[in-house]
Amino acid sequence: MYVAVKGGEKAIENAHRLLAEKRRGNPDVPELSTDQIGEQLTLSVSRVMAEGSLHDPELASLAIKQARGDLIEAIFLIRAYRTTLPRFGYSVPINTRAMLLERRISATYKDLPGGQILGPTFDYTHRLIDFTLAANGETPLESEETEQTLSAEIPRVLDDLLQHEELIQSEPLSSTEDTDPIGDITRDAVSFPVDRDIRLQTLSRADEGFLLSLGYSTQRGYARNHAFVGEIRYGHLAIEFTPEELGFPIELGEIDVTECENVNQFNGSKSELPQFTRGYGLTFGQNERKAISMALVDRALRDRELGEEIVAPAQDEEFVLAHSDNIQATGFVEHIKLPHYVDFQSELELVRKLREEILTARQQEAME
Repeated sequence: MYVAVKGGEKAIENAHRLLAEKRRGNPDVPELSTDQIGEQLTLSVSRVMAEGSLHDPELASLAIKQARGDLIEAIFLIRAYRTTLPRFGYSVPINTRAMLLERRISATYKDLPGGQILGPTFDYTHRLIDFTLAANGETPLESEETEQTLSAEIPRVLDDLLQHEELIQSEPLSSTEDTDPIGDITRDAVSFPVDRDIRLQTLSRADEGFLLSLGYSTQRGYARNHAFVGEIRYGHLAIEFTPEELGFPIELGEIDVTECENVNQFNGSKSELPQFTRGYGLTFGQNERKAISMALVDRALRDRELGEEIVAPAQDEEFVLAHSDNIQATGFVEHIKLPHYVDFQSELELVRKLREEILTARQQEAME
């Protein structure tokens, strides 16, 4: 027989103490500092900021420490904290052309105007465990400085190279905020169908693993479009805000972002010549996997706009966007481990009653 748990308050208090104990680990080992997390686990910090919708490396580091390295739990903490912050307005839209680049590569042009900038990447590592990292006092190799300087503005592959020959679909800018307002998923509930601004906002803070799987499905043929990475940029951008009392923008600080633009082939139509189409991804921090996946899914979801047949899950707008948020998904999936005593008791009684009715019917059939 199932009974309610007694002494819950004390049990929960002890669970909290055990959690703190497990988080600390062996006290003989030096405690992990948030500075160490922020400086040495930067990719984890990037993911927490991106999916938490808050660019604050120090706060993300603290959340990772509090969550014992569980990144989704850390994202949950950041999202919750974010709701307590006052809102002063919207920043000036960023221009990624002005990005101070640390990395810039293209898979479409070998001799790229402005050059390929490899930057910090795992792309050319051997994926073998480096046991020297476990040695105390190990110091990283210093990178060699190059005499080559970057030009003030590096051309964009899609807008400046392909668009020059009109081989890529044009992306007209919105007219004005008054006539064509941009949505905000942090303030208004999403209702389907959505415009591209809402879609990109949702994808930008979607779960990286979910987008990776959907992007992978498109590469395997489930949305019938194969992409090339036109350009990936990672670097730093200034954020500006225009106070009403001043009337001109002032710089608030700097953020780092990863941007990806994919190139997909489009066969054209009666009114359109054959041309390439775009998929776009932008995320906080250095996270190429997320940016590429976002661009793949964004392109797959442009089916309505391009008149394509919907044949794959990655093209189903509601399926993708409604299931991409890992905080909502965690809540629904993990809530089933919380007490459901009353619900289960009612189902238990129902199953017993059904079994009894069936067994009684069988006995009567046997007697007849």
